[in-house]
Amino acid sequence: MAVYLADEQDEPVDAEDLVALARHVLAAQRVPDEMELAILLVDRDTIAALNAEHMGKDGATDVLAFPIDEPGESSPDAPSILGDVVLCPVVAHEQAAGLGRTPQDEVRLLTVHGILHLLGMDHGTEDDEREMFGLTDRLLAGYGAGA
Repeated sequence: MAVYLADEQDEPVDAEDLVALARHVLAAQRVPDEMELAILLVDRDTIAALNAEHMGKDGATDVLAFPIDEPGESSPDAPSILGDVVLCPVVAHEQAAGLGRTPQDEVRLLTVHGILHLLGMDHGTEDDEREMFGLTDRLLAGYGAGA
């Protein structure tokens, strides 16, 4: 599994940890090895512009997910790109304390959250939210156990 990370912002982030976490999530969710994932760390202005353009919402958000290919959708001889997770560490760090998490734990949670969106999960209903957040917790616990 190829996981690419581009850091285009100034907040301290453990990039190697996020790549390892992403690989853990992709493996646990049985995403084919030939799929690629990009994680982009951006500043507040960049995520606010993306949020307005793609979601029609004003202001900065913590994470956005842009799916491209679903697992198994591409032919074996074509590139297969799961999608992009765009994360704003400054927003994540600001909200972490209010949620009782460390900044690193919040960035990890949002990374998993974004990847699960790429895999088609959503939290539009109570049942979907319970399923998605339960899986997020299990994936993070599994990563912590293996770290």
